[in-house]
Amino acid sequence: MLPQEFFNRDTVEVARDLVGKYLVRRYDGVTLAVRLTETEAYVGRMDKACHAYNYRRTTRTQTLFAPPGTAYVYLIYGLHHCLNLVTEPEGEPAAVLLRGGQVRHNGAIIAENRFGRKEEALSPYQRRNLLNGPGKLCAALKIDRALNGLPHGREALFVCENLGEAGLPEWPEDQGPLRVQAGPRIGIDYAQEAVDFPWRFYLEEK
Repeated sequence: MLPQEFFNRDTVEVARDLVGKYLVRRYDGVTLAVRLTETEAYVGRMDKACHAYNYRRTTRTQTLFAPPGTAYVYLIYGLHHCLNLVTEPEGEPAAVLLRGGQVRHNGAIIAENRFGRKEEALSPYQRRNLLNGPGKLCAALKIDRALNGLPHGREALFVCENLGEAGLPEWPEDQGPLRVQAGPRIGIDYAQEAVDFPWRFYLEEK
């Protein structure tokens, strides 16, 4: 499990460094794991795309002021949950949105959670779109508002450097240097100058 100090840093650096790490979800005796392939940074003190821009504190944004590593889960369009991990010192509203991943453990259950069918029954379209979006990631891992405010260090949801730390088999194809690209964030047309911040990080396919 990544130490809390990992999240107690500059949000943009944390967002970049989370690419290639592993998100582990445990519930009802089940362990699911994905490799993180896409993230976005949000910094409340100066970022108009952040829910807590200019230190706006509401019932919804309260979690963004929590200690680093806390899970911030919110609902968009009344349908889809999005998972963020709080960054920087407590009181600084900032977080990293986890946007996408690749299956690394218990793919059959992940497929059932997303599409209600077995992994081998997924269509090519469903395979391509299994985890390529924050709402899809949360649906696949059964992450919802019940986990909002979950402190760092809990077994129900955490990030680790390698799968072995979670007692899971490693994937040899994950070895080697990462090629991480940066670009503008998605779906924030309202955010004025923040639209162009290159705060989205994603793993370049080999």
